Amino acid sequence: MDKIKLYQKLIVNLLEKHAAVLPYNMQNVENQVIADKERNHFQLVTLGWDGKRYVHSVVFHFDIKPNGKIWLQANWTDTDVAAELEDLGVPKSDIVLGFQPEYARPYSGYATA
Repeated sequence: MDKIKLYQKLIVNLLEKHAAVLPYNMQNVENQVIADKERNHFQLVTLGWDGKRYVHSVVFHFDIKPNGKIWLQANWTDTDVAAELEDLGVPKSDIVLGFQPEYARPYSGYATA
């Protein structure tokens, strides 16, 4: 299996794992995994109603760039999903914390671009 297809599978499995856990304080929401494998964009989105308030929130957003690196574009949790990718076998050199400013990335321990 080539690297991009492997990374697609790992990301989708990771998002599905997190999607199975619903917010305990919002009973009428659902988690959706959005996977665009043709363009390599992957998200976990929470949506639904919290009382009278509509919820539509991106929890995680990953992109796989043509060079084969995984860019973590958003992580609105306290979960270290970059470390979870590492545990699945993705080397730090293939993970970019895209939500970090470019000047701070060299200090993250992950790839800079």
